[in-house]
Amino acid sequence: MNLLRRHLVARLRITWKKSDIGYAEDQRRTLKALGFRRLNQTIEHDDTPSIRGMIMKVRHLVTVEEGVEAE
Repeated sequence: MNLLRRHLVARLRITWKKSDIGYAEDQRRTLKALGFRRLNQTIEHDDTPSIRGMIMKVRHLVTVEEGVEAE
């Protein structure tokens, strides 16, 4: 890993807005896999295809803000 290299990494700020009660178990597991522990919690992840796929699965339960941040 090159410690001298600096580049911009796209980041996603994801907020869990709606309860998972009454939704499928795989959607609950997706929220846990994203790192959520409680409702209205906000987390940040790198913008990767796998994270985007998880967000698409629970898009009705979360809100997403896009931004760019230096690593």
